[in-house]
Amino acid sequence: MNVELKAGTISDFFASVKETAKEIDEGRKVTPKNIIWADPVDLMAILKPERTELVQYLREKKRVVFSELMADMHRTPVSLNNDLKILSKYQLVRIFKESNSGHGVHKIIESTFGNEKIEFKAEI
Repeated sequence: MNVELKAGTISDFFASVKETAKEIDEGRKVTPKNIIWADPVDLMAILKPERTELVQYLREKKRVVFSELMADMHRTPVSLNNDLKILSKYQLVRIFKESNSGHGVHKIIESTFGNEKIEFKAEI
């Protein structure tokens, strides 16, 4: 199973949904689709070298504490948060807080794609 990011508009998304609904209406077997529709500008932003490096890191680690991620990637909190924000917007990472007994809370970053291949497709 692959995660597919497609650049497109809301109309493209609804065209895809309509196609799936038609398959269901006709009684055909529907193949599961892991498609995330992204704004073309965001798609290009995801492909920035820093973000692709972050995705590769998370593929290996699966789950990491923000401070460890910051140290390992040699990034500032602001730049790392910006990258995580766009990856989170398209459900490529999950960000949550977890209690750290006696030391407050940790910000945890978890990949949602595991070892799955991520395909980027753009139609112009």
